[in-house]
Amino acid sequence: MTMPQHQGNSPEGRMADVVERAVLHGIFEGQERNRREFFKLVGGATALAIIEEILPLSRVQAWAVDAAGKPEKTDLKVGFIPITCATPLIMAEPLGFYKKYGLNVEVLKASGWAMIRDFALNKQTDATHMLTPMPLAISMGVGSQSAPFLMPAVENINGQAITLHIKHKGVKTAQEMKGFRFAVPFDYSMHNFLLRYFLAEGGVDPDKDVQIRVLPPPEMVANLRADNLDGYLGPDPFNQRAVFEGFGFIYMLSKDIWDGHPCCAFSCSKEFATNHPNSFKALLKAVIDATEHAADKSNRKAIAKAIAPKNYLNQPEEVLEQILTGEFPDGLGNIRKVPDRIDFDPFPWHSMAIWILTQMKRWGYVKGDVNYKKIAEEVYLTSSCREVMQAMGHKPPKDNLKKHKFADGKVFDPEKPEEYIKSFAIRRV
Repeated sequence: MTMPQHQGNSPEGRMADVVERAVLHGIFEGQERNRREFFKLVGGATALAIIEEILPLSRVQAWAVDAAGKPEKTDLKVGFIPITCATPLIMAEPLGFYKKYGLNVEVLKASGWAMIRDFALNKQTDATHMLTPMPLAISMGVGSQSAPFLMPAVENINGQAITLHIKHKGVKTAQEMKGFRFAVPFDYSMHNFLLRYFLAEGGVDPDKDVQIRVLPPPEMVANLRADNLDGYLGPDPFNQRAVFEGFGFIYMLSKDIWDGHPCCAFSCSKEFATNHPNSFKALLKAVIDATEHAADKSNRKAIAKAIAPKNYLNQPEEVLEQILTGEFPDGLGNIRKVPDRIDFDPFPWHSMAIWILTQMKRWGYVKGDVNYKKIAEEVYLTSSCREVMQAMGHKPPKDNLKKHKFADGKVFDPEKPEEYIKSFAIRRV
């Protein structure tokens, strides 16, 4: 058997080359002249064939490559909030995606985003479900201690809604919401930034004309029922749950503000990815595999069943099916069919990160100059996601930036973030 030489520049190829050189060095006791004479005498192909008979070099190479790629740590904890945005991370446990890549993962439930952040910063979890703005904010030290975090994959796109109390079923515009008491799940969330965007574009100042408070997602439904809130822009299943229980209605899906917007993501500390590169890669493969599985709408009913139990979302399977299939009652007597009400696409566009950073600056969460592109490149790992997607046979985008169009017709150009911020009439800067 002729052995391959010069395996290429991949980590696997480099490892195979190292093994081949080490074996040949051992056989000829480090005597380069002896090795050259032997190869010259019998020919390179024959020499390798003889060596293969004595010591199966290909098997040693394969073993070494496999060993080098094995997760350094197989028992991992992954934090999550019980919402449908976390579908890929949650379903990867009962449907076997973590085990497929050699991992034994315990998914650890948290009640709110502050708890998720603290789990991650205190190293109680190895990786976690995060809102897409969170790794940016944590890396910048905004709203918490500074720690470099990475976001190699988006979990879901779309999948949120503005839900109002049923007493407001006659409301048609943002102007009619002046004086409302709203909730969002976290300051550094797409929910907060999308609600602010919707209100401000409708002429309502989100800091002056309404109240916006932070509430953990599970508490939103109870507060709406108790009439402590007029509405919220929150994650599912809590929009659909308010409809299911009869005291709320879905005023607007988040995709009707920005179709294709990111919401939640898979994230981990830079320290974990650096110290456990194979575990990090295995985890990323499992998450991307699960995300692509969830993107196939024919799998949605089975996924709803898998994530409904108490240890995951603890929700009626019927409610989860309505969300994941996009065929749902809206609380106003209509059955709506919106197949991409929630969708799943793992690619973390740098332009998404830059848009989030513009909103953080627009509303005063960050002050002064922001190096938008640098921060986006450091936190949103497009290269890692692209590499894994390609290896799995998917077709990731070739670019890292693109323009994003909003439902109001406004286009975000990631090359001109400061101009974009200044284009808004209502802003804090």
